[in-house]
Amino acid sequence: MEKETGYLNKADEFLQMFKKGEEFTKELLKENEKLRYKIAQLEESMERSGDEARTKLYEDRIKLLEDEINSLMERFKQVEEENKDFASKYIEVEEENNNLANLYVASYQLHSTLDFSEVLRIVLEIVINLIGAEKFAILLMDDKTNELVPVASEGMAVSAAPRVKFGQGTIGIVAKEGASYFSDNLSYMKEFNPTTPIVCIPLKIKEHVIGVISIYSLLTQKSGFTNMDYELFNLLAGHAATAIFSSRLYTQSERKLTTIQSFLDILKEKPRR
Repeated sequence: MEKETGYLNKADEFLQMFKKGEEFTKELLKENEKLRYKIAQLEESMERSGDEARTKLYEDRIKLLEDEINSLMERFKQVEEENKDFASKYIEVEEENNNLANLYVASYQLHSTLDFSEVLRIVLEIVINLIGAEKFAILLMDDKTNELVPVASEGMAVSAAPRVKFGQGTIGIVAKEGASYFSDNLSYMKEFNPTTPIVCIPLKIKEHVIGVISIYSLLTQKSGFTNMDYELFNLLAGHAATAIFSSRLYTQSERKLTTIQSFLDILKEKPRR
């Protein structure tokens, strides 16, 4: 009996669920019929209103499309500006990386040898290739005469570069004060004047100036100085000075050592009878 009662309860539950599903289906059909009726009314209204309603509908759709296009165009402009900004920043970063590489190479080359002549040649190459100078000279301080004496040059003979008294003229004042000089008027390049450089860089070890680099003209494609040039000037002011000073001392000590060794060799020789 209990089993039969259970079966009857389940059957009743199933019938109740079926009735609910049937009622839900009827409600859906009614709603569907209502929607069809509304669509029919709208179509009828459209037919009655004629071309004006269609035109208005099309105009509304066109307005929506235009607004959407304008929104997309505005977004496109924003993205384009962002891309330009990214491209500009990428170029700046790439240029900065190149500049750092150039500074590293220049610094490495300056300290790669203790040969005085070789160091002077490296300084000349840096000023030519990385700065773009056409005519310039390297002058070193002679403590005996208190003068700046040219020891190397490019674009002119060493003899054409001036010997300058310490503290006199643009070059002498740069050596005395230890501050770089940059001319505001690059027209000086047209007429060479050995006492009027467009740039003069002191070569300093701490606060002691051992010489200067005096630049008189730039290469044709070089119209002015960049941030990289000023970084190189700072590099030359310190690193070139150290490299020149060290190599000069080393070369002088080598010469003295050779002289002393030759003298000792003479003393070691047995006297002839």
